[in-house]
Amino acid sequence: MPDYMFLLESRLSPEQRAAMLRVQELAAAMGFNIYLTGGAVRDLITGATLRDLDFSVEGNPSKMARELEKGGAKLISEDEKLRQVEILFTGDYEGSISAARDDHYVRPGTRPEIRWSTIMEDLRRRDFSLNAVAISLNPASRGLLLDPTNGLSDIEHGEVRALTIHSFTNQPVRLLRALRLAARMGYKLESRTQEWFNLAIERELHHTITPEDAGEELRALAKEERPHLTLKDWEAHHLLDRVHPLLAKKHPDYEGINRVIKVRDDLFMAGFRPRLATPMMLAILGRLKDREASHVLSKLGFRSAEIDVIESFPDKAHEIQKDLAGRKTKTPIEAYRYIEKLSMEYVAYLLAESNNSAALSKLKAFLHKWRPIRMALTAVSNELEALGMPRGPRFDHVVQEVFAAQLNGRGKTPEERIKMLRRLSGIKEAPKKKEKEKRPAKGGEKTAAVGAAPMKHGGADKGATKARLMAAQKASSAKKKAKK
Repeated sequence: MPDYMFLLESRLSPEQRAAMLRVQELAAAMGFNIYLTGGAVRDLITGATLRDLDFSVEGNPSKMARELEKGGAKLISEDEKLRQVEILFTGDYEGSISAARDDHYVRPGTRPEIRWSTIMEDLRRRDFSLNAVAISLNPASRGLLLDPTNGLSDIEHGEVRALTIHSFTNQPVRLLRALRLAARMGYKLESRTQEWFNLAIERELHHTITPEDAGEELRALAKEERPHLTLKDWEAHHLLDRVHPLLAKKHPDYEGINRVIKVRDDLFMAGFRPRLATPMMLAILGRLKDREASHVLSKLGFRSAEIDVIESFPDKAHEIQKDLAGRKTKTPIEAYRYIEKLSMEYVAYLLAESNNSAALSKLKAFLHKWRPIRMALTAVSNELEALGMPRGPRFDHVVQEVFAAQLNGRGKTPEERIKMLRRLSGIKEAPKKKEKEKRPAKGGEKTAAVGAAPMKHGGADKGATKARLMAAQKASSAKKKAKK
């Protein structure tokens, strides 16, 4: 049996892990049972990227949401009727906390009666088995997998299986959702589910999909990594018309969608995990005029604040483009500091849509050249510390000066960096120590003399001996002359 808590802790980002631990703490303090549910558990099992953290609580999540807001989380939306809150956790990660409930249908196709329930009842009332899984985050059962509908088996077989014959009758929007999940996961519809799907289409249940439900599916689609696969499936099954007839008539902008997908992949390779819902929504609606796109979003139940964000997005991106092409970001360090403060949504949008070479060159340099240099500044800090400079404001200033120089192509080798660090910090190289002449020991003079004796027949001693011999010969010649 897999250790699901170990998988969670190893697969979650530090920010996601912190959010999960905070939710656990709050639930324990309030006496609620809390579970990680649905998509997060499914993605954990399949090895897919964990995007949203969805929690189910046996209780009312509103109090938990208020406490999370105090810690820096942002409340995106709240449905008091369903006791569900959408949250942007600290670190810019989306998630939700929902009350465990059971949807009781008096007869198929009617609006359900909502009853607050246990987690097991909540899982059984869900749409598809692969979404009806949970992991307990409670002290007594932490890490326990809950799978009352055998969803794990369907995940292993790569199938999307509806939990009841009335699944599409009770909620026709599941026709759209089934195709979206199958396209995302690369799965097929389970045989009986396929039969129920076909029967629902024959009975024209898709014509009863409400605009608000279709809008929720479009929101979810914009967060997908490969939304074009779902859109083509919707078109093939004549379901895109149920999202909106105008979108079906003009078709999604598949070229624009592919550009955003390519940029998303490039950002992933550069170490970013951006939320690109707005650029992707703009791409999906790219063939529509501005007024048409606004009308479609309004008809699908998007809030006015959501529509304003989408409509104003291109204008804000254009202003950023002007800054990147102008004097405000003339030097590499100025451009770096400007771009690092931007939302990756704007960076992605410009990389996908802009034709301004000056702006694009700076964005690409930031991702593939400047940011790797920034990530290697730890080595520069270590080099400066090794030179003897204590850490502090002045220390940080010197490191940033070196970083600015590196962005301009200087200080690439360790030798160049050390010279630069000495110059900027004022730490001079220590003078080399001169070797002192060794004086002989007191008893060493005799030893030296004795050692020098054998040298009489060599060098200068030979010259002295020759001179004495010549002097002796002259003296002998003088004595001989005197005797004569």
